[in-house]
Amino acid sequence: MGHEFQILHCVRYPKFSTSDDGQKLTNLFQSSGFLNGLLEYQETSVRRSSPSKPGDLATVRQSGTDGGIEGGEVVTPVAPLSQQNRRNGFAQWERHVITFAVHTKEVIPVVVLAHGAGAPSSSDWMIRWKNILGKALNAVEVVTFDYPYISGGRRKPPPKAEKLVEFHVDIVKETVVKYPGHPLILAGKSMGSRVSCMVACDEDIYASAIVCLGYPLKGMNGAVRDETLLQVTVPIMFVQGSKDTLCPLEKLEAIRKKMKSLIGLHVIDGGDHSFKIAKKHLQTKGLTQDEAEDLAVQAIAVFVSRCIGAR
Repeated sequence: MGHEFQILHCVRYPKFSTSDDGQKLTNLFQSSGFLNGLLEYQETSVRRSSPSKPGDLATVRQSGTDGGIEGGEVVTPVAPLSQQNRRNGFAQWERHVITFAVHTKEVIPVVVLAHGAGAPSSSDWMIRWKNILGKALNAVEVVTFDYPYISGGRRKPPPKAEKLVEFHVDIVKETVVKYPGHPLILAGKSMGSRVSCMVACDEDIYASAIVCLGYPLKGMNGAVRDETLLQVTVPIMFVQGSKDTLCPLEKLEAIRKKMKSLIGLHVIDGGDHSFKIAKKHLQTKGLTQDEAEDLAVQAIAVFVSRCIGAR
């Protein structure tokens, strides 16, 4: 049977212990997953020092040194125990609700966000998404920068993405030195997301996740560029507009099946390469532009949180 858990605040996935009339339960949470952006734990058996009685009310306490739980309760309509389960010391709960507030040592990431080919880090789009990601991921900082070809107000054509990797790696290394111990999230708009994936393949870079905002799967000549994606082992979250001509979704799906890394995908229905949605389409869907993008931001936050928690 599945169990219901109402998570008021959870940053990490620690193991918990509970006490019940002086008897200890351990390894209460053994599996986890995400549903509609909420953390849920399901299909859990609990080992007890001795079998409990139906209707137990247990107080929750966290084991370990990362903090504790305040005012938690485990409300447990306990199913009758079989003789085998009694011998094994297991209680199987058909249904229970756990409501608690988790106070742990937060795992706060640092984000390095790279711009696209045609606009610098000072563009309205980049400033907006810098603020969005900083808030959604509770980042200690979202670091932005300009590649040399576009810095200082210059507007030269971008070089091949491979020629930007060394400069990008240096920015990432400086960031890691500045924020030691913080999980590193690489993010990028269009070309910046492609270079971020290349950076993640560097043996000196240890990223927890990559967020690709409009990955340019196709080059200007129409060729599919999948070499880097097939090499990456870091989890990748793709956010793509359904009308993005630089990343046909059917081609991305075919490549996803061959990739080594954990992959997430959120499609902004009607969105173009920069996620812009036509007004008529928004009216048909009953959404605003902000609401459509908020759904993408929520998906990013859930994916990154999961990657950080799995460290």
